[in-house]
Amino acid sequence: MTPHQRLNRWIEEITSLCEPDAVQLCDGSPEEYQQMMASLTATGVAKPLNPEKRPNSFLVRSDPADVARVESRTFICSDNEQDAGPTNHWADPNEMKAKLTGLFKGCMRGRTMYVIPFSMGPVGSPIAHIGVEISDSPYVVASMHIMTRVGRAVLEELGTDGDFVPCLHSVGQPLQSGDTGAAWPCNPDNLYIAHFPASREIWSFGSGYGGNALLGKKCFALRIASAMARDEGWLAEHMLILKLTNPDGEYRYIAGAFPSACGKTNLAMLVPTIPGWSVETVGDDICWMKFGDDGQLYAINPEAGFFGVAPGTGMDTNPNAMQTLDGNCIFTNVAETDDGDVWWEGMTDTAPAHLIDWRGNDWTPDSDTPAAHPNARFTVSAAQCPAIADEWEDLKGVPISAILFGGRRASVVPLVNEATSWEQGTFFGSIVASEKTAAAAGAIGELRRDPMAMLPFCGYNMADYWQHWINIGQTANAKLPKIYYVNWFRKDLEGQFVWPGFGENARVLEWIFERCAGRADAVETPIGHLPTLDALNFDGLDLTEDAIATLLRVDIQGWLAEIPLIESYYQQFGTNVPPALFDQLQRLSERLEAAAVNVA
Repeated sequence: MTPHQRLNRWIEEITSLCEPDAVQLCDGSPEEYQQMMASLTATGVAKPLNPEKRPNSFLVRSDPADVARVESRTFICSDNEQDAGPTNHWADPNEMKAKLTGLFKGCMRGRTMYVIPFSMGPVGSPIAHIGVEISDSPYVVASMHIMTRVGRAVLEELGTDGDFVPCLHSVGQPLQSGDTGAAWPCNPDNLYIAHFPASREIWSFGSGYGGNALLGKKCFALRIASAMARDEGWLAEHMLILKLTNPDGEYRYIAGAFPSACGKTNLAMLVPTIPGWSVETVGDDICWMKFGDDGQLYAINPEAGFFGVAPGTGMDTNPNAMQTLDGNCIFTNVAETDDGDVWWEGMTDTAPAHLIDWRGNDWTPDSDTPAAHPNARFTVSAAQCPAIADEWEDLKGVPISAILFGGRRASVVPLVNEATSWEQGTFFGSIVASEKTAAAAGAIGELRRDPMAMLPFCGYNMADYWQHWINIGQTANAKLPKIYYVNWFRKDLEGQFVWPGFGENARVLEWIFERCAGRADAVETPIGHLPTLDALNFDGLDLTEDAIATLLRVDIQGWLAEIPLIESYYQQFGTNVPPALFDQLQRLSERLEAAAVNVA
């Protein structure tokens, strides 16, 4: 079937196990994509949209039991449970393989088995890696066409003996003779997304949706790739990549990790409000970084498309995303308008008078349920984004000058804070948190820690992952990016956001840019380097002196109150926590205590 004998043996093995009616080796061609969409349309799962409104675009409705990633059914199958760590669900690899082998036996009867060779990253890049997904879902094939590089060029790059990550997927619903099955087949009662870091394998059963089924996305690009990166000395991160250019034409590349609901995609496609500055998108979700010969970290976006959350996306929040969606899209679980287009909450200020909701039911603004599912998605080629950087597919990657970490904090964390070292930056990344409950200024709400925004995506023990970051910082002759801890979500005593956010975040990026260039001023504080009042551009913003003070104040008592919370958080990882992080915590505590005495 292919020139690669190990790949051929694996295909034969899975064919024998899953017993499909036919096997198709995917070539990545436009004709193949249209074949998949025609198949989905014929079975009723996909509906072509009005070509005058949204050319070559489709609306897909999934089964209501299969609408999102299922973290509770996602497993790291390492040889030792300690290697998975307390934040992952662990399963014994031999037991999981035996269980899944039983489920996969005959699971593709009545269906076609698609073999999808794909590259994560531009084909031929030294930072890219290859996977092969076997799936019985035309929706997966079509989506992988958009989200990865699929087809003959990948097989040519793989050659006769190249490495690849085997990714096995089935919706888990075989067909009896003459049975057409459900429009959206799935098997939520037997749902498993299993990762085997030692053998670099992924087995997924029972879901046809998103990151459960598009195995190049979170499964390969983060969970398996993070284990590969640990073993090989690079970084696989849940980060955006943007290109920032100043009025003089100087540019720098910035990566950023933000948990959900923290404006990550909006930042990746930012439209700056300050004259002369521009932001271009390299990636909106995942970043792979490897050291170049010059000691710098070079990054690629391993994905070829955007699999974005639709609700909340509109012209006011992300005009570049909206313009990207003008055509050639797959929309999943959004609402349908009467004229054959799509709609979701946040697309417009006012909802249409009538819609067909994501379940296929009539909907009006008086309905009790949302028109689009909260996790409704758009799948679209990144090449269509009007803000995409010319070099987004550069084989060597782009050099990263700065890395941002940020959560959603109403209190304590200032607008922007520069780490004094890579080690302190790693510490900041390890304590990233968002508040689950509203918090008044100076108080700490209930915190959900999401270190480096990798909590659901790290393929091994999170504490060992922190050690890997520290090890990266000790690489000989490395020219490391500066690290920043940012917070767009500080609130005042009335509970109102102090910082306007969105396009105004370019003002913070401007200071970071100038810091990387050695031109912007900062003041040394107990928590790191903060901008001086003159260094951050507040021109044209309607901010009072009190508001600016709130944004840039070091909340000594707030930080002191958080020290024991951080210590308690670290303790759940036991002896795996790097001593360097406890040292950072201790030194932070000592500096804050000294500052508190001076204030008193």
